[in-house]
Amino acid sequence: MLQSTPETRGERGRRLLDEIDGEAGHAVIAGLQDIAPDFAELLFEFPFGDIYAREGLSLRDREIATVAALSAMATAPKQLGVHVQGALNVGVTRQEIVEIMIQMSVYAGFPAALNALAVAREVFSARDVKVEGQ
Repeated sequence: MLQSTPETRGERGRRLLDEIDGEAGHAVIAGLQDIAPDFAELLFEFPFGDIYAREGLSLRDREIATVAALSAMATAPKQLGVHVQGALNVGVTRQEIVEIMIQMSVYAGFPAALNALAVAREVFSARDVKVEGQ
């Protein structure tokens, strides 16, 4: 009889990263290999292997929260782009993403919302080009 071993934090994180971010998430990880491969492993283990794997919120809800937080922070446009892509991948609509960013204007200000909307526009455009080119 085969015994299955429990999934490690890193394995669980890789699986969830695939599900949420796909290519965009793996591009972030690949970009760290030459400078901080250990940090790449930490990204698999903690945010994805521990936090995203928790019960209580769906992946869709977690991506909504992440897009809201990164939009409000206004200091992480690359990460926001990856998570806008991830949100779309787990069922958040473009309209919902735009509304999240408009909502953040109340708490983080118009400049933060404008910057977030610019990132969303780039992600939406890139997805449209990719679909047309397939």
